Amino acid sequence: MRFTIWRPLAAVATTALVAAFLTPAAAHAAPRESKPVYSYDNAIREAVWVDTGLDGDGDGKTDRVAVDIVRPREPAQQGRKVPVIMDASPYYSCCGRGNESQKKTYDADGNVVRMPLFYDNYFVPRGYAFVGVDLAGTNRSDGCADVGGRSDIQSAKAVVDWFNGRARAYTTRTGTVRAKAGWTNGRTGMIGKSWDGTVANGVAATGVEGLETIVPISAISTWYEYYFTKGAPLYNSGPDWLSDYVDSPDARARCAAVQQKLVDGAPRTGDWTPLWTERDYVKAASRVKASVFLIHGQQDLNVRMQHVGPWWDALAKNGVERKIWLSQTGHVDPFDFRRAAWVDTLHRWFDHELLGYDNGIDREPMADIERHPDQWVTSKSWPPRGTGTATLRPAQGTRPGVGTLGLTRGHGTETLTDDPRLSETEWAAQIDKSTPEKAGFVTGPLTRDLRLSGSSEVTVTATPSTPTAHLSAVLVDLGPDTIRDYAASGEGITTLTDRTCWGASTSGDSACFKETRARTADVDYTVVSRGWADLGNHASDRKGVPLTPGKAYTITLDLAATDHVIPKGHRLALIVAGTDKDLIDPPADRPTLTLDLSRTSARVPFVGKAAAFARATAGSQSAAPEATALDGVRPPRTAHRIPEGGR
Repeated sequence: MRFTIWRPLAAVATTALVAAFLTPAAAHAAPRESKPVYSYDNAIREAVWVDTGLDGDGDGKTDRVAVDIVRPREPAQQGRKVPVIMDASPYYSCCGRGNESQKKTYDADGNVVRMPLFYDNYFVPRGYAFVGVDLAGTNRSDGCADVGGRSDIQSAKAVVDWFNGRARAYTTRTGTVRAKAGWTNGRTGMIGKSWDGTVANGVAATGVEGLETIVPISAISTWYEYYFTKGAPLYNSGPDWLSDYVDSPDARARCAAVQQKLVDGAPRTGDWTPLWTERDYVKAASRVKASVFLIHGQQDLNVRMQHVGPWWDALAKNGVERKIWLSQTGHVDPFDFRRAAWVDTLHRWFDHELLGYDNGIDREPMADIERHPDQWVTSKSWPPRGTGTATLRPAQGTRPGVGTLGLTRGHGTETLTDDPRLSETEWAAQIDKSTPEKAGFVTGPLTRDLRLSGSSEVTVTATPSTPTAHLSAVLVDLGPDTIRDYAASGEGITTLTDRTCWGASTSGDSACFKETRARTADVDYTVVSRGWADLGNHASDRKGVPLTPGKAYTITLDLAATDHVIPKGHRLALIVAGTDKDLIDPPADRPTLTLDLSRTSARVPFVGKAAAFARATAGSQSAAPEATALDGVRPPRTAHRIPEGGR
């Protein structure tokens, strides 16, 4: 752990120290850690405009994207080249970055004074350049934001190409004087939260040479799954709204054609179109050459954990070097839920991936998982070896809608009526009661701990009473616990007034940020994983059709990846219901759905496979306990959230 209050570096480190630090001939042993030997106050700050080769705004000229650079002066003076840490973002002027919504600021010459977040403050003194790229259509860049499409991805890829001598850049937005990147060795690491991390995923999926690693935080892996899941709408607007939100004022005036393409290409039916194919990075995972350090909140209801499982599995299939952190938070940066460990780990990751230091991070456990607020465990691999799916079967109980969950196939039916005013919160709170809007199936109290790790599937056979119907499936840990209050403001953190400092400061760019602490809630149950679908997509993930009332349909819902331990004495529940109220657009009808239990099941990954579930439920009784006073966390907000979650 490396927690230091850094004072602004007013003087350059001695030439002897610098030489000893970076010159192999002078070193007695290979370095294991970069040190803050360079002056941040005296760093070179400059701007260039990289030609993307695209004309997204249709003005007859190729678009240039603004690239703000902060890099140490001393290596350039000595003719040595440095690697790059890059955050390509649409948020640098419209919305800000980080918990304090910091924006870029500039001096009279147009050079960046404040770069948001701590990356430049911390890493520039350690021998890295930090680069902040304005995506096309945002801040000082040409073009139009196209929400994960070719323009977004080329905005950043072209910069990596420029670092490696394959693209052109200019000293001004409209001028002809070329800018050279002779100060860098081209080795680049991309980082960013939400949309920024999504761009990192997309650039990695191009296979661009020179991109050595990416660190996507709460990032999207396929844009269709941000807006829909098997035809079910997750927001009440599409990518055109988001593009308009981040476009600069002058971009809005020239980007009407792009806006219309986003409208036309993303129909509210939830059908798959070429627009979504272009924005699906999972299908291109075989091209990824960069290593991946992935961070995500397991209770992120903005960029949901559905974006983790398929992407992670595709990277594994391709043999990509990977590391993962899974927190209990919602849409929160690790700097705000595990600050000291995060800075230390990120430092060692970049040292290993960009400087080539043998510091052992590649031999450490692959996964860090938050089990309780601020209590973390590690896993050598993720999901762990020995993990396998068990097929769990719902069965009727003694009361309507209150059934059992086990390994034996059930028979009969359960009936529910869609009520789009309710969500997973209300369903779970009423799990042991016969309520018309859901069907719940519960194990008895477990006789030993049971660990879920990975992605689940729930296959449902349902007969609707109307031509349209939504389905939700939820896995719930029933039992008391203290968790991060992910549904409250802050999504699991509380921001304090005290500040800690991470790197060097200048008068215009402080390295000191507000501290946070975990915001917790005492609950009776914890939602472990969830998934949704439009039953009209029963025959195809990509196209929905009207239903025939009275006819049975079978569909499989993809539940989000998770890593969760259900403790001894708790129960595991499967809930099947209609529209979750957080699916902003309810169906046109309010159907009654009849579930065929003999053709309904859940495939759930357990460490120890089906045998672990059998042992944990052996001898347990399924009788429901008395209800207690707690009712879980507050319902999630239902307003449309931009990928950054409003920050």
